[in-house]
Parts: sequence; C-alpha cells; structure tokens
Amino acid sequence: MTYTFTIIVPVYNEEENLIRVEQALLAYIKIACQPTCILFVNDGSKDKSQELIEVICARNTAFNFIQFKTNQGLSAAIKAGFDYTTTDLVGYIDADLQTTPNDFNVLLQYIGDNDLVTGVRVDRQDMFVKNMSSKIANSIRRCFTHDGMDDTGCPLKVIKTDYAKRIPMFKGLHRFLPAMVMLQNGKVIQVPVQHFSRVAGTAKFGFWNRLLGPTVDCFAYLWMKRKYINYNISKQG
Repeated sequence: MTYTFTIIVPVYNEEENLIRVEQALLAYIKIACQPTCILFVNDGSKDKSQELIEVICARNTAFNFIQFKTNQGLSAAIKAGFDYTTTDLVGYIDADLQTTPNDFNVLLQYIGDNDLVTGVRVDRQDMFVKNMSSKIANSIRRCFTHDGMDDTGCPLKVIKTDYAKRIPMFKGLHRFLPAMVMLQNGKVIQVPVQHFSRVAGTAKFGFWNRLLGPTVDCFAYLWMKRKYINYNISKQG
C-alpha cells in the first residue's frame, strides 16, 4: 500500500480512549478519500497508553508509533509527527475524539488549492468556561497574528507536508499553525467540522494555560515573524 495521507494522533495518558480511537480510525480508513496511515505520538504517557498503542500497531499494518522518553507537550508531539511523516499530506486529531476522523474527508476536499485546511468547531460541546477562555484566547491571537482564523485550537487539520516540515519548533506551536503557514506565503482556509463531548479521560488544558499560555506565545510568534526567512531557488546545478 502506498499512502498519501498521514494522521498524527498525539497521546498523553489516554488509555481510556485508545480502543475507541483505533475503532474510529479503522472505520475512517475504509472510507478515506486518500490512502491513509496513522502515526501515534506518545508524549511520555504515565499510564498504560504505550502498551495499548503497541498492541494496536501490531494488529493494524497502517498504524505506527513513536514514543517520547518524557512528556514534552502537545506542540512537540505534533512537530515530531510532522518530522516523521513521509506522505505528501499530513493531518492530526486529538485522542479524546471530540472531533471525528470522518471530517478529514471534508477538509481534504479543499487541500488542492490550499496549503493548510483547518477545522472550525461548530456547536461546541464544551463547558462554558472552556468555551469562553478559548474565544478570548483566539481573539488575542488574532490581534497579534492577523491570520483571520476563528478556532486555531481545533484538533483537526490537514497540511501539505512540505509546509508542515518547515514550521520551526516552539512551545505553543499548535496554536499558530495557520499563521506559520502564512509566513511561508502559503494559502490557508477554515472549514466547519463537528464537535462532541469528551467521553473518557481528562482534559490536558485548564483555564489558565488555555488563556495565559497563548497570550505569552503570541510574543514568541511576533519575534519569529520578524526573524523569519523565506527564500526561493531560481536555479540549481
């Protein structure tokens, strides 16, 4: 099988969700509009996530994994996934399954003319405090980046891999993927996707790191924007 699309699944202490993740992704692979493989990135989980990941990968040829020695955070997991992807297209989804992999087919419809397609969660099934902190954080980020994106925290995206691999590593990266693609003069579009309540496991971000973290990261983005280098090769011998 020659795959053209890799789905990255960052995992941190999600043992209660992983069998559901396997079932959902297997069902999606059967209807995927691109030949699809899965890459778990275990971000130093302290529960039985790694054991389950290895069992899942052993019984499914389209599933692979990498494991961090220690917890490094969501941005590091996503960046490592980009670095280890070998297909032309790459996407990612959270292991909590508050979004559905079936919506990748919706995003993939738009990737031909764009370099990143990001989901926008409609009818969000989160608590009021989580929704409000995300809305405030997105408003602050837009003031800094002017990327025009309404929901960069949506854990459902598709990116052309060559753009993804050129994104520099920094904490908070996952909130700035559209802005970082735009720094490469790439085209970005946002598309509505479904959203569901968390069934199992616990959220990894609270009010303060959902609100204060993105604000601090905005200053890192501004520094990077000033220092960012774009170049185009006209000839090579």
